[in-house]
Amino acid sequence: MKSSNVLICALLWTGVACTSCTPKSEKEEAEEEVFQNIVYGIAADDYRLETGEVAQGETMGNLLGGFGITPATVDRLDRASKEVFPLRNIRAGHKYTAFIHEDSLHAPHLDHLVYESTRTDYVVFSFIDDSIAVHRETKPYTLRRTKKSAVINSSLWGAIMEQHLPYALAADMEDVYQWTVDFFGIQKGDNFTVIYDELFVDDTVSVGIGRIWGARFSQSGKEYYAIPFHQNGKVSYWEADGNSLRKQLLKAPLKYSRISSRFTYARKHPIYKVYRPHTGVDYAAPKGTPVRAVADGVVIFKGWGGGGGNTLKIKHAGNLQTGYLHLSGFAKGIAKGQRVVQGQLIGYVGSTGASTGPHLDYRIWKNGTPIDPLKIPQEPAEPIAKEHRAAFEFVRDRIIAELNGEVKDEERITRLDSLELLGFDPAPTASETAAEQPVQKKESATSAQTEKEKR
Repeated sequence: MKSSNVLICALLWTGVACTSCTPKSEKEEAEEEVFQNIVYGIAADDYRLETGEVAQGETMGNLLGGFGITPATVDRLDRASKEVFPLRNIRAGHKYTAFIHEDSLHAPHLDHLVYESTRTDYVVFSFIDDSIAVHRETKPYTLRRTKKSAVINSSLWGAIMEQHLPYALAADMEDVYQWTVDFFGIQKGDNFTVIYDELFVDDTVSVGIGRIWGARFSQSGKEYYAIPFHQNGKVSYWEADGNSLRKQLLKAPLKYSRISSRFTYARKHPIYKVYRPHTGVDYAAPKGTPVRAVADGVVIFKGWGGGGGNTLKIKHAGNLQTGYLHLSGFAKGIAKGQRVVQGQLIGYVGSTGASTGPHLDYRIWKNGTPIDPLKIPQEPAEPIAKEHRAAFEFVRDRIIAELNGEVKDEERITRLDSLELLGFDPAPTASETAAEQPVQKKESATSAQTEKEKR
């Protein structure tokens, strides 16, 4: 009897054991994975985490040494990471997270160190057994389409800060409107409405903005629209009438400054104390502020310009020439005879020559005669092509309706490379075809359908 009981118990225990050894279903495994604590792509439940910020003057060697990584290993890491993320590029104030492995058999040791190079990008340095690995990753982010309006009291940047909008929005709007809006002529009461994608990590932390989907900027009572449209293989911005916002010349060769002196033939010189012509515009800006070419052209002078200090002159199409005076230095690679493109970095604001403080003296000549840079007529770049006109108007009308708050979410423009997905049909209707060509009604309708099928 006793042996029978033992046998029954043994069988019962075997059954329990076999049940526990039954392979888990895919659903059960998936449920377990859901509850894993993943940090920077690493299963964090296996580690003790320590977070901190790189201290002023701290090197990667100092930081890793604090976690027991030897100088010899740091040297190996330095060589391994040169092509991925050089160790010398770490900066004070940036966050790091250490993944420390702890168990009862071994002393605590560092397996991974994650360094946040930006708010969205990070680098993982791994020390597993005797191997070293380095790789870069980007945090997953979500996009939220946002529409904001603001009235300007002092400047575009001031309005952005007052409304607690992303700082990057000001820079991107200046990029969009740099040929059209005079940001040095902003007046109180000017206003704007803009639609843009805002990027969030962890669903709560704003880390920047994506595409600007449309904008309306009102300056001195005149409205300037910015409508994105895909033409010639890229997305550019256009006015409501289909003209490009891009012009032959940028409105100004630098950003984040103010006009301290305008074009005149009778200005009292601040140093020589005599009245003489000042055939340029002075932009007061901190030393080192980037200066960019206002148009495509060729460098015809680079050197010392007497009272103008370090000077650069560029020849452009249409018998135009621009000059950039008092530079603290020239951009790398800039030389006489070199071709430059619009927006290219050419130098930095300085106070060389006859100057009382850091500023850029910007000048334009046409056929050798000085002209006021603030009053030069601007010709737009290539407009919307005739064959793209219907598609552009489809996009424009929906963007303007969204700016006005008059469009449903499902009608918003969310793609610029496939408008047919949003309901745009470029094929003419049967009635339109009949009105234009009544004799060939059947043939035209068939042709239009064939073209639609091709697309």
